[in-house]
Amino acid sequence: MVLQPEEAGRATPVDDAGRGRQIRLAAVASVIGTSIEWYDFFLYGTAAAIVFPAVFFPASSAYAGTLESFATYAVGFAARPVGAAIFGHWGDRIGRKATLIITLLLMGIASALVGVLPGTNTIGVAAPILLVVLRVLQGVAVGGEWSGSVLLSMEWGKQNKRGLMASWPQIGVPIGLLLGTGMMTLIALAAPDAFKAWAWRIPFLASLVLVAIGLWVRLKVMETPLFAQLVKKQTVSKVPVLDVIRRYPKQIVLSALLRMSEQAPFYLYTAFALAYIKDHLHKSTYVGLAAVTVGGALELFLIPTFGHLSDRLGRRRVYTTGAIVMGIVAFPFFLLLNTAALGFIILGTALIAIAHSMQYGPQSSYIAENFPTGLAYAGSGLGYQAASLIAGGPAPLLATWMLPTFGWQAIAVYIIACVVITLAAAALLPDRSKIDLAEAPVLEPAGRPARS
Repeated sequence: MVLQPEEAGRATPVDDAGRGRQIRLAAVASVIGTSIEWYDFFLYGTAAAIVFPAVFFPASSAYAGTLESFATYAVGFAARPVGAAIFGHWGDRIGRKATLIITLLLMGIASALVGVLPGTNTIGVAAPILLVVLRVLQGVAVGGEWSGSVLLSMEWGKQNKRGLMASWPQIGVPIGLLLGTGMMTLIALAAPDAFKAWAWRIPFLASLVLVAIGLWVRLKVMETPLFAQLVKKQTVSKVPVLDVIRRYPKQIVLSALLRMSEQAPFYLYTAFALAYIKDHLHKSTYVGLAAVTVGGALELFLIPTFGHLSDRLGRRRVYTTGAIVMGIVAFPFFLLLNTAALGFIILGTALIAIAHSMQYGPQSSYIAENFPTGLAYAGSGLGYQAASLIAGGPAPLLATWMLPTFGWQAIAVYIIACVVITLAAAALLPDRSKIDLAEAPVLEPAGRPARS
């Protein structure tokens, strides 16, 4: 029997059969929820590369418009740590389930509003300003989503399968990528003349339907047994964010640095590469979208594979191998793109996708296991999302600036530098894949002084 707290603090018994059903529901709810969140987030990135410069920055040159568009793209990343702090507090205070419902609603509403936002030619400077505000809301929602989804799945799963269970929410990234780029591709092919005029808005509005599906699934999931025990023992932190910053600053910083070789290259191939292929190689928009779609399809299968492999070989070993592979393919990626041949462009994107999957599969459990259950939502979220400030957000912006100034070679060197930082962080961040989460330190009951 496992005691599950309901929202009002009551407890509901769950037998072994019910637990098995909840494990499956938790995995499904995590995948569906993160898929919707990332669909909306990546949809913006695709639009930022091929649509927003003309709609929201029509007076700028092609280069300046792309730079300005990616600047609004980066704002979403800057907001993600804010979301991690806000929802990290509530996720460790009231539970994973309730918090994840709020993040899903916030993302859906913000994305739908992007879909109805008039362009600069209609409402002037208010258009890009409102675009930035909505992008901030998207970033806040994603910032609060990741750690909750990972913990919902991982805390329900078996101890010896944490890597696999925690990798399921990660699949939401390639699913969201495939849905986002797939929808944009279909709309662009179906209505090429109307695409930049109004048809690009359809995928953003469609997010409301996806959110409704996600909410329906998430409402069926109960709170995790590990968090239920904290409630039962009255050991829930009153100020989780402050507690985790005070107790685990090293783990937060290392978690962020760990992501350098994963996050920066990922957004180079899913966002910057679209603009690079269209504007620098003068190829059709469909070429870039096709390459990114293939990369996303590969990751859909590879992420859980490497997450499962980390249960057997250890998180650090699998993760650092992926980082090294990323460094090896940095130059070949651009060399293949520069052939301007569809097959080689897809191959280059596939190489980056494979190296990314090797890291992204074990990453969620690697980070989350370094924080105790009572502070895991806040701690893992802050560490994971802080990388947005130094890796994901700046990457397309830096690459767009470096290309005309230093050439594509500088971008490849940038990827290798990110790999070096990741390897140093991995050497310092403990691999806790073989440790029972119950052995992690806990807080004293609420109202009593905490142990150091």
